[in-house]
Amino acid sequence: MSLPPPTASAKLSAPIDLPLVRRRFGQPQRVAESDFLRREVSARMQERLALVKIEPREVLDAGCGEGADLPVLQKRYPEASVIGLDGAYGMLARAAEHQRGAQTAMNRLFGSINKWLGAGPGVGANGPQLACADFAQLPLAANALDLVWSNLALHWHPQPDRVFAEWRRVLRVEGLLMFSCFGPDTLREVRSAFESIDLAPHTLPFVDMHDFGDMLVNAGFSTPVMDMETITVTYETPQRLLEDVRAWGGNPLESRRRSMMSRHQYQRLLAAFDAMRKPDGKIPLTFEIVYGHAFRPVPKTTAAGESIIRFERPPR
Repeated sequence: MSLPPPTASAKLSAPIDLPLVRRRFGQPQRVAESDFLRREVSARMQERLALVKIEPREVLDAGCGEGADLPVLQKRYPEASVIGLDGAYGMLARAAEHQRGAQTAMNRLFGSINKWLGAGPGVGANGPQLACADFAQLPLAANALDLVWSNLALHWHPQPDRVFAEWRRVLRVEGLLMFSCFGPDTLREVRSAFESIDLAPHTLPFVDMHDFGDMLVNAGFSTPVMDMETITVTYETPQRLLEDVRAWGGNPLESRRRSMMSRHQYQRLLAAFDAMRKPDGKIPLTFEIVYGHAFRPVPKTTAAGESIIRFERPPR
């Protein structure tokens, strides 16, 4: 499979330092404090997924992290093979630990039941498979999946246009893509506060959902459905807010400021956050959550460019 060079990315792709993203998310303890938002968004995605009538045989969780969504997807589709994929090896190592722990618990459970029944040794499910790879270059054959699921991961990739093209490649005809990611209003309070210090970018320029919709169409998906909602998290102190921002991945832009803030600049930053306090005394932090889903359509032409015309048999 040949991929275009990095310079061929869409103009909306951000200059993200992808190795830095992988290093940061390769430290599970560093991002653990931010997992509450991923769990909340995952639950809302599951509600949307419940409305789609599919029975997938193969499912991919792209950006699975520690694997929290893997057992949820396996429970929803018990007959499916589930793959968890992430670019950060440290996250996959933690996912494997969780999976081994779950299997050990299942073996103990089934071992006790089988002993009581006089049956053989305990058994447990093999569980989801795990893989470490770039979203835009998956270690999967074409037409290998029926569902690609991705929860709050896409915005960390510098070339979402290439990612969509790759996700379409691995989906079978009429396969479903369902994802969530951050939109442009995310961390707007952080951008505003840092403007009191300098003009350097301190957050990602998150892509607008309409632009994502255009990327999906350009990648060959049909009738993408995009929507968004805003979730606001509140904090008692600016310091705690900044800790969570770092836990969400911080600022991985190649154009980020490399020098340390002076004490005076840091105090101005804290004052800027304090000025944002609401009547209840809390400091808000905004997250624009973008949701999208689309199907890989039935092809209209052959590989040779010939049109495909389908005739429906009339009812008898």
